[in-house]
Amino acid sequence: MNALAQLGAAVVTVCQPVSLLFMIAGVAIGIVFGSIPGLSASMAVALMLPLTFTMDSSLGMNVLVAVYIGGISGGLISAILLNMPGTASSIATTFDGYPMAQKGEAMRALGIGIVFSFLGSLFSFFVLSFFAPMLADVALKFTPVENFGICFFALTMVAILSSGNMVKGLLAGLFGLVFCFVGMAPIDGTPRFTFGNQDLLAGFNQLTTLIGIFAVADILISAEEMNAKGVQTIPVTKVKGFGFSMKEFISWMPGAVRSAIIGTGIGILPGIGGSTSGMLSYVTAKNMSRHPETFGQGEPEGIVATECANNATIGGAMIPLLVLGIPGDGVTAMMLGGFLIHGLSAGPLLFVKNADVVYGIFAACMVCDLIMLLVEWTCIKAFVQVLKVPKHILMPLILVLCAVGAYATNNRVFDVQSIIVFGVVGYVYHKFRLPTTPFVLCFLVGSMTETYLRRGIMSYKSFGAFFSHPIFDFFWFIACGVLIWSVYKEVVATKKKKLEARAAA
Repeated sequence: MNALAQLGAAVVTVCQPVSLLFMIAGVAIGIVFGSIPGLSASMAVALMLPLTFTMDSSLGMNVLVAVYIGGISGGLISAILLNMPGTASSIATTFDGYPMAQKGEAMRALGIGIVFSFLGSLFSFFVLSFFAPMLADVALKFTPVENFGICFFALTMVAILSSGNMVKGLLAGLFGLVFCFVGMAPIDGTPRFTFGNQDLLAGFNQLTTLIGIFAVADILISAEEMNAKGVQTIPVTKVKGFGFSMKEFISWMPGAVRSAIIGTGIGILPGIGGSTSGMLSYVTAKNMSRHPETFGQGEPEGIVATECANNATIGGAMIPLLVLGIPGDGVTAMMLGGFLIHGLSAGPLLFVKNADVVYGIFAACMVCDLIMLLVEWTCIKAFVQVLKVPKHILMPLILVLCAVGAYATNNRVFDVQSIIVFGVVGYVYHKFRLPTTPFVLCFLVGSMTETYLRRGIMSYKSFGAFFSHPIFDFFWFIACGVLIWSVYKEVVATKKKKLEARAAA
């Protein structure tokens, strides 16, 4: 039986009533966990693992897939409505999603996010179903050297994000690097910047840092505005369908395809993750846009880019899991435990011994993606009711949720204290008009960059040996080109402003 016939048979099996009910429940649970900061998709899959023990292997893995898909997509809800990334993958969604919500376009922003989450996932699932073994072979060629090249390239995106005021942007990014280096160094475990504090040995958790820099900082800013302007509520404009026209949809599709390719490609590489793919796609979309100045102010293309990419990472991350037995991110590491619970061996033999389970997973991915679209679309009106709650009531509740989510991440009071610290950092950034995006990008990618650099040097004994790797050379020279071009644009823009000022004088 060929692959297409096996996939068709698997779809019929997956669409049985009992299987559908379990998958709908799984998607709904994933959305709830994804939308509450701190309760990530990894945690949802971990909690669901024991519940699948009594199910047969196919149904158990399908439920875990459903939770995974719902968890990653659910992060956009709190990112858009409350400026709180529900998962690390939805960080870049806050950049334009929340400004749209503040303008009264929350339903439109949610509609755009939901549709392009669906399309990004669907793209990666088709790639997973028909090209998994071939792409897994490509992933095997990526050593720490190639991964360092990608991370270094991602870091240079700070130059693009800082366009208009490169000094402030680079300063913001530098602070992000400082915070990501706190704790034990990768590889040798040397304590850095801990000042004798045991809690700092583990460093700052990514999700708690993001909750602080976005949600808690926004609470402080909103409290200041309420004190000056009084209590205000955010209007909600109703929309038809998903809130966009067919003309807009067609104009966004090239960017969506580009972002889905980036997300799938990043997902295939173990250890990099959806947060990096979302940020990289967002910066790429801004750089290639005809109106980059609108990004960060409620630009729908920003939501399209990040949601397509972070959801496409799901299918990409499952390719090394199924074909090689190597988890692509934290959630697929939990799913590897699911394979062990059900007596399955992830890797090349899985396609030979348990082809029905593999194609069942492929089919479940596509069906659960459709379920996610329908469930979130049905609940859009319920989601936006949050914005009708007066801010003086809503903000304390959000702060409590932030604290609970931060504590639930690692069961540490220190993480709750961290969100307050980073909330103050975000507030200071706002007061001094420093952009938070370079800070977030450097904080997320900085530790991975260092890890891959040190692993590469340990393997090849010198940095010069990196240039014998063509993939590294490609990313290195592209990164250098981005830096030179960004500096050139900044210099030209500065000279232009000076000339205009002289002319005006």
